[in-house]
Amino acid sequence: MSGDGTPRVPADHLDGWAVTDRSSETVFELPVARVVGHTAVYDDEDLRSTVNGLTAGAVDRMWRFFFATRLEFTPALPPTIGPAAVFTTVRTQADAVFRDRLRERGFGDVSKAGHERIRVETGDRASLQAYEAAIETSVVDVPVEGYLAVWSTGGEFRLAGGAYPAASLDDLLGISIPGIDIDPASFREELLNLVRVVR
Repeated sequence: MSGDGTPRVPADHLDGWAVTDRSSETVFELPVARVVGHTAVYDDEDLRSTVNGLTAGAVDRMWRFFFATRLEFTPALPPTIGPAAVFTTVRTQADAVFRDRLRERGFGDVSKAGHERIRVETGDRASLQAYEAAIETSVVDVPVEGYLAVWSTGGEFRLAGGAYPAASLDDLLGISIPGIDIDPASFREELLNLVRVVR
């Protein structure tokens, strides 16, 4: 955990990423507690500035992002209620909040895709939900893939995930665009690697 309550992400995994927001807010409420999310959001600043420059400022938006959240229960859950007892509720609420955040960031047509479980570096297993969405531009709609991981560690919950373009602009437009490197497979691998190292 970092000094502001957000999860710790190793700096050597954040090359090219810039923190765009740090916040602490009530993300949802349970019958027994208010759930506060301490969140850090990271933007691929290089991709954003490259597209912005090539479009002369016409397209200045978040193309891919990563976030990490630590959940805090206020008041703390009683000893008789462990993380397993509220896991399904937390995952359901996190899904709703994540879908809303995607829409707020300009990702449309959000829908669920596959689901799996992954192992994170703390040794815990995370529930990983995949999503499909789209970025609508004046030229072409860009398909998007997103992921949300939810897990408990040391009696606390972590949420992490993000979204990225799922097709290169070269393929979508049928022309080569120098300076913009969109590789969905690499984006997916990098995002899941970031998710795994969240503490």
